[in-house]
Amino acid sequence: MQLQLSSWPEIDAYLKTSKAILIPIGSTEQHGPTGLLGTDSLCPELIAQRAGDEAGFLVAPTFNVGQSQHHMAFAGTITLRPSTMIAAMTDWADSLRRHGFERIYWLNGHGGNLATINTAITAIYHSLTFAGIDANASGLRCMVRNWWDLQGEGDLCRELFPVGEGSHATPSEISITRYMYPDVVKRADLHPRIAPTGPIFDAGDFRRRYPDGRIGSDPSQADADAGEKLVDAAVRAVIADFRQFAAG
Repeated sequence: MQLQLSSWPEIDAYLKTSKAILIPIGSTEQHGPTGLLGTDSLCPELIAQRAGDEAGFLVAPTFNVGQSQHHMAFAGTITLRPSTMIAAMTDWADSLRRHGFERIYWLNGHGGNLATINTAITAIYHSLTFAGIDANASGLRCMVRNWWDLQGEGDLCRELFPVGEGSHATPSEISITRYMYPDVVKRADLHPRIAPTGPIFDAGDFRRRYPDGRIGSDPSQADADAGEKLVDAAVRAVIADFRQFAAG
């Protein structure tokens, strides 16, 4: 069940049976020469929508621009200020709480978002406290989960790609987008085959260290069959995780 494809009476009816909602959250940023700019939003979006359809829980529109300043030396990347992202997440949560939602599960697709997401969750609770609202009495709870940290997903990534998984523009995430969008597969000669690894600082330094945008990865291994396996496993795991959170 997707919020944007529902009418307000349907949301009213849903709230009579559940106070929980899942929000996919990611980014719009470069993913090397073969990865889609929307990868970090598309992966949690597909997993969330499949899980919501199968388990009957509500999925919000995807929060698809995040913290990507270190990718800004690559064309097409869009980023938010941390303060903007925190404010937007707080506004989303306040809107949902106003309608009666008490459990907000953020399914994240971009590691660079985590610090800001966690700060935003703190800000959400802060806004309740200083509005004179007892968060325990209101029942509002937030949590964040990276899709690759779902039960069994890391093991499956390592099994499918024991060498060259890396940490950015990975074969696992690009496999998921190839499974989702087989008509927009991108190909390129990768040199070196496995990208270098190292630290992340600002955008210019990132481009100098990782000229084609990859970190430690060999996305030439990506394929749709692997993507389907990763999505199937993630859907099962997020259903279990979300149900436990919603009931807590």
